[in-house]
Amino acid sequence: MTDLSIRCATLADIDPVLRFWREAAEGTSITDDHDGVTRLIARDPESLLLAVRDDAVVGTVIAGFDGWRCSAYRLAVHPDHRRQGVAGALLDAAERRFLALGGRRIDAMVLESNERAHHAWGATGYHREDHWRRWVKSL
Repeated sequence: MTDLSIRCATLADIDPVLRFWREAAEGTSITDDHDGVTRLIARDPESLLLAVRDDAVVGTVIAGFDGWRCSAYRLAVHPDHRRQGVAGALLDAAERRFLALGGRRIDAMVLESNERAHHAWGATGYHREDHWRRWVKSL
């Protein structure tokens, strides 16, 4: 995988990332728009990690840390690049970031219906906690 690089997204990456998510990511979020990703990068420029191969985005993960919790969102790998270690490389980079920031545990949001993602997360050492449920309210 020497042709794969992991880097932080910049403002110039927003439109390519949004196109990538429409093709490669499961589910949608109300923040999957130009303004939402702009705010993410402005607030925490190192949080949106991109896996890039041949100048194209082939994977993403948002590695957010609020000083209390490490949270992973939007782990996605392009269908043509799956099962090649891209998700593992992204999660390794996220974990290094969290350790450098003093993080102690990572929470990942994974769609219940996305069985492929369950296997990917499990293969990288994560486990499901069935005693918690996510509660949300849109603003």
